[in-house]
Amino acid sequence: MNEETFPGPIQIPVATADKWEKRYQDDTTVEDSKKKVKAFLIPRESLEKVLKLDTEAVWAYIGINDQKEKTLLFVGAEYDKETGKYINVYGTADKDNSEEAPEEVVYDGSRPSPPY
Repeated sequence: MNEETFPGPIQIPVATADKWEKRYQDDTTVEDSKKKVKAFLIPRESLEKVLKLDTEAVWAYIGINDQKEKTLLFVGAEYDKETGKYINVYGTADKDNSEEAPEEVVYDGSRPSPPY
């Protein structure tokens, strides 16, 4: 990925997002201060799509994508009175004229800085 292809895909299947989040959780490397992520560039479309879920809040999970870059994964969040916790509310993939049920997705497209 590079600046020219920003934002790249913003809809990430939940299974892929789970894999990226686990990769981040399992990462035990110590970051060099020159490479340490200080910020994320977030495409407006990702924020608009997660806000269209009309949830009370939004989770921003941290993951490591397939390019080995840290990324933010945006998921809607609704408070569950029974458990007293916020639960994930996923979006659905844009329609592809398929008769199959739409795939649940989270929203990404962010780029870490550095290097971007």
